[in-house]
Amino acid sequence: MAVTTAHTPGSKKKRSKRRALTLNDVTLVEKSTLKRTILGTSLGNAMEWFDMGVYAYLAAIIGVVFFPGSSPGIQMMASFGAFAAAFLARPIGGLVLGPLGDKLGRQKVLAFTMVLMSVSSFCIGLIPSYDTIGIWAPILLLCLRLLQGFSTGGEFGGAMTFLAEHAPDRIRGFLTSWLEFGTFIGYIAAALIATLVQQFLSEADLYSWGWRIPFFIAGPLGLIGIYMRLRLEETPAFEQTEDDEEAQKAQESATQGLTTMVSGHWRPLLLCMGLVLVYMATNYMVLAYMPSYLSEVVGHSASHGLWLLIAVMAVMMIIQPFMGLATDRFGRRPVIFSGCLGFLIFSIPCFMMLHSDSIAVIFAGLMIMGAFQTCFTASMASTLPALFPTAIRYGAIAVALNISTSLFGGTTPLFSTWLVDTFGNDMLPAYYMMITAVIGMVMILITAESARKPLMGSTPAALDKQEAKEVLAEHHDDIESQIEDIDEQMEALAKQRKDLVEQHPRID
Repeated sequence: MAVTTAHTPGSKKKRSKRRALTLNDVTLVEKSTLKRTILGTSLGNAMEWFDMGVYAYLAAIIGVVFFPGSSPGIQMMASFGAFAAAFLARPIGGLVLGPLGDKLGRQKVLAFTMVLMSVSSFCIGLIPSYDTIGIWAPILLLCLRLLQGFSTGGEFGGAMTFLAEHAPDRIRGFLTSWLEFGTFIGYIAAALIATLVQQFLSEADLYSWGWRIPFFIAGPLGLIGIYMRLRLEETPAFEQTEDDEEAQKAQESATQGLTTMVSGHWRPLLLCMGLVLVYMATNYMVLAYMPSYLSEVVGHSASHGLWLLIAVMAVMMIIQPFMGLATDRFGRRPVIFSGCLGFLIFSIPCFMMLHSDSIAVIFAGLMIMGAFQTCFTASMASTLPALFPTAIRYGAIAVALNISTSLFGGTTPLFSTWLVDTFGNDMLPAYYMMITAVIGMVMILITAESARKPLMGSTPAALDKQEAKEVLAEHHDDIESQIEDIDEQMEALAKQRKDLVEQHPRID
């Protein structure tokens, strides 16, 4: 629980020497502020995944509207190609918006990303079909998907950072798990609306104007999200960096470019990318690709898979906060490792269950994968921010998360469709998940545990004075433990030195 520089709240004088932490150094987090923060960040996250979910669940219809004249397989690949194209812009968004979040503040950038997301989603619903404007239809779709990708490049990592920096140390896993609660709300809302328009509209109306309805809903949702974001307060951790000259220098260095960031923090950046790989690949496989897999590969109706996935996500929402509590009690590493192990063992059995004629068996296969997915959704928002110091946290997470998501997350539906279409093996997506699970297991084994500890470069945080006293006691106990370890190492080195001296003829 190392704290390199301690600050008394309100003090703007740089402390040149380390000193023992006191009760005044523990940040007290107000419950009302926490509630607004959770609501504001979760709503923005819901908006992001609503946009992604709507497109993924209507991919087959969008393929027909914007890429007519091709075979169904080519239409699906073209539609998912536009879906994946947004992820090409995500790293650019991370490179631009992430460092701005470290320089200008998390709250300002998060409000801006909300504006971009809602506007770009709403405008997709305004695009005329290919039959109306020809090639310009898919071009406009691609441009707006790129704008969506740019905005999400600064959204998820920023929301993760914002909520983690507001959360008290002891319950950071539980509180940050609510961020992905917003993910499920967004996905469920997208799946529900996509299912309803497909069930209650005629095929002609659906392909003519019905598919636009979910995208138009993004407009009013975005206005609500912007209002919520503007009411949020800046994080205590960021405000501390404004009073720290060394932190300000680190911020200035980080905003000079990716090379500067990578050269000083390449190991945590690689760890972040590896953890995001398994997190996002399985996430897009389970929550985005499954409806298309069930309809296009297995042969069920489009609404069949969506209704099953809605039920699965509803159960995942219930599991989510409890899994977040588990990360605080047992640690982030055991929970993430369990999720990786689960996907390694059960991916093939689950995909085999999806080919059953029984709805209950199909639901069970989806639910098993969904349960293991909550091991990631409940823990990553508290694990990834702990990898970086406050001065570069937003930018570093935005860059690493979006590069990995772009390469291995958003491409998962497209890559899975290509695998099945090219090789004719319905089990290949399961093997892909198993490979990502192995990578995730290696990454989490070499990642330090961060549960119940302050974020790097931040002072401890607690809900009230009593908890602050307990946190401070734990901090001092940890220092004593480290000193004892050093003493033991010194004794062992002294004994080793004595043995070597006795073996040398000219050293007394």
